[in-house]
Amino acid sequence: MTEAAAETARGHLLRNIVLFGRLLRVGSLDVTPTQLRDWVAALELVDLARKRDVKAAARAVLVSRRRDLPWFDKAFELFWQARDPRQLEQLELGLMIQRRTERTKRAAIRKLALNDNEGDGSKETDRTAQTALYSAREALRRKDFAQLEGDELDEIKQLMTSMRWELETRRTRRLKPSSGGHRLDLRRTLRRNLAHGGELIDLVGRERRHRRRPLVLLCDTSGSMEPYSRLLLHFIYAVSHPRSADPGISRVEAFAFGTRLTRLTRELAARDVDRALQAAAHRIEDWGGGTRTGDALREFNFNWSRRLLGQGAAVLIISDGWDRGDIALLGQEMERLHRSCHRLIWLNPLLGSPNYQPLTRGIVAALPHIDDFLPVHNLASLEQLGDLLAAL
Repeated sequence: MTEAAAETARGHLLRNIVLFGRLLRVGSLDVTPTQLRDWVAALELVDLARKRDVKAAARAVLVSRRRDLPWFDKAFELFWQARDPRQLEQLELGLMIQRRTERTKRAAIRKLALNDNEGDGSKETDRTAQTALYSAREALRRKDFAQLEGDELDEIKQLMTSMRWELETRRTRRLKPSSGGHRLDLRRTLRRNLAHGGELIDLVGRERRHRRRPLVLLCDTSGSMEPYSRLLLHFIYAVSHPRSADPGISRVEAFAFGTRLTRLTRELAARDVDRALQAAAHRIEDWGGGTRTGDALREFNFNWSRRLLGQGAAVLIISDGWDRGDIALLGQEMERLHRSCHRLIWLNPLLGSPNYQPLTRGIVAALPHIDDFLPVHNLASLEQLGDLLAAL
């Protein structure tokens, strides 16, 4: 086999492995890029023509819980039989859409059944109108951001604003009074027992406080991201301004990067969304230019990471991976960033395309240091991201 043919075969293998990892995630099997890289290393030691050996290598590296074995076996059988890569892509998205659609339909049917006491013709008309509206909304959820126009853009922005974003809570070092706490709060205990003459009858304990994790977002605003950048900035604004009284995220820091790093937290803090996005766009001097991700990450790591990532923050990088800078520097800074944060998530709008292959230099350098590699090309992918953030 020639060197070119070997490189092509390796590219196909990498693409199929990434697709298989995405297929496993549909069944809530949390597979990380590091595990997929270990599987690639394991496949170099087995015969790829032997199905049993390939499956055993994947099972040993990718599965850590017994309850995940049934889904892994089904996914592997389906993956091994598939011939066209688009077949796997359609299968994954189809399952996600089908599950959400069925849940929403069942909820709508139960709601209509409770309200349908008379069953007259007007209610049948309302049901038909609701079904048509639901179908249009589902089609809009699956439509690529780059293809949206006019009223569709406005509706997507409204749906983004109405979404609820929650991160898991983390245990802090600070303590709070608690009746079931294992540590004794001596001051409050003495104060409470003054009425008993100083006898320690009622004990007051303390336990660790819990706070939601901070979130740091770095959005690529270079020329290759132009079809998505403005709408993704609206997404960042929606995450920064939760509608509920109890915010799902304790603090959000936003940055844009192209050839340089630009902090947008202050601009996006404005209450008026149009004014905030206009100020953010005016602040970004290199909008629509080139991309030097490594330089931007180095600036973030040296100037911002210590003050922003010290409380177990999750980091989201939104980029297509096209890069004109130093690739070695990109890999080095990604490794440093991965060590500093609680979880590193890379969102790629091109990942929603059936023919996408993670073969660009930037993506190849970044993948070993990414915990989650997800699409961000439509509203359904943002809902998938919301589920992930809630389960961190």
